[in-house]
Amino acid sequence: MSGDPARPVAPGAMSVGRVRSVISPATMAPRDVELLEVAQRLLARVWKHGRHEVATALRTVDGAVHTGVHVEGSCRRSSICAEGVALGTARGALAPDAPLLVESVVSVQIKPAEQFRIIAPCGVCRELISDYSPDATVWITAGETVTAMRALDLLPEKSRRAW
Repeated sequence: MSGDPARPVAPGAMSVGRVRSVISPATMAPRDVELLEVAQRLLARVWKHGRHEVATALRTVDGAVHTGVHVEGSCRRSSICAEGVALGTARGALAPDAPLLVESVVSVQIKPAEQFRIIAPCGVCRELISDYSPDATVWITAGETVTAMRALDLLPEKSRRAW
């Protein structure tokens, strides 16, 4: 989606220029700032109210960056979170016997007042991320503070499944 004022913005779409970016916290490493920027650019490009409201960028231990977009279905149960899409994309890029090892995850949503916000994964996505990469860094917003947490720490007393 272009921010070009000569080009009208389609209904339900959002102009990249109107949404304010998240100010990355001083504690966020440059490689994770890159994930934040990738996720924001992706969501600004594909955002549609009620359909595609979250984007995720994650980095695997080999340094590759993978993305996903929330896909809402007419029956909410058919919806797929951006984190799950990104994990599936990352897995698909690996050799058959290679483990999916995620190093860092950043998910963003556009909040009222046209402001990006880093969000925590839902409970199902916390399970997925911690199943594959319990030590992954997951960036979340707690109150007004953006902070990093270990994936497994997002699920106190999680039952660990042996794969």
